Amino acid sequence: MLDRFQRSIHDLRISVTDRCNYRCVYCRAGEAPNGHHAAELSWDELARAASNFVALGIRKIRLTGGEPLLRAGLVDFVAQLAAMGVEDLAVTTNGHLLADLAAPLRRAGLRRVTISLDSVHAEKFARITRVAAGFPRVVESIERAQAAGLAPVKINVVLLRGFNDDEVEAFAAFARERGVVVRFIEFMPLEEGRVWSREMVVPYDEIVARIEKIHPLVEVPGAPSETALRFRFRDGAPGEIGIIAPVTRPFCGHCSRVRLTADGKIRTCLFSLREWDLAQLLRQGAEDAAIQAFILRAVLHKEERHHIGEPGFQRPSRTMVHIGG
Repeated sequence: MLDRFQRSIHDLRISVTDRCNYRCVYCRAGEAPNGHHAAELSWDELARAASNFVALGIRKIRLTGGEPLLRAGLVDFVAQLAAMGVEDLAVTTNGHLLADLAAPLRRAGLRRVTISLDSVHAEKFARITRVAAGFPRVVESIERAQAAGLAPVKINVVLLRGFNDDEVEAFAAFARERGVVVRFIEFMPLEEGRVWSREMVVPYDEIVARIEKIHPLVEVPGAPSETALRFRFRDGAPGEIGIIAPVTRPFCGHCSRVRLTADGKIRTCLFSLREWDLAQLLRQGAEDAAIQAFILRAVLHKEERHHIGEPGFQRPSRTMVHIGG
């Protein structure tokens, strides 16, 4: 699939639920659970949607949420996707429920897992996630994922000025000690609480400079469509550093992604102001040809870029938890 800017679209993010058992400060508002949730597509509907995307050239599928492991049936869905011949099949999770599911997911055909971990200190982790006893469970899940052969294990760290920006060096040490890929992510304006400001963003240049002072880095060449700028340690230590910098170093010009929300809407960008209702077609019994034509039309209208921080920037109607990461 090509969009009107001649970008190859081969990466699909599928949100299987917008429910989440964490309330991270950079994502959710307040302490109380949010009672409003999307009407989720059934597993059969998600599988039919995925098969049509795959028929159009999607090679990579990442399952997201909310928290995808909250939804019963995920292992079977992974097996269905693997049977479709998806080349790169991954899950993004907060890790709270992963320890017992890592091996079954790997057996079902999952290749990789990305786990959110926003502090290497239990007390700070609890303040950021608003979950009291989550830290040891997530660390156990990292270990179980590695043991299951879900490699490389990637650790996503959303950096926020004044919350966890003092842990850049500690996370570099974490990557070296555990042989994981730590990916620092610049804070984006997709949170429920509408607290984002550019001053809260810890930029790419600062992250690299701080790590370089203690552990010199070597850049790792990657595909143009990769979201992360990647580095290994010059001294040959295990682990890797990635930096996803949509605010200070946007990668829109090489974007290869589209998203399907849990309620069946195609979103061509995290910051899309328009959605494409695939659920309606699926539930009307549309033929595959009609579904694929609809997908192609949506892809053709993919935005050239986002406009974070520019005058007149409009936030999308949905927040990250309801879009899917």
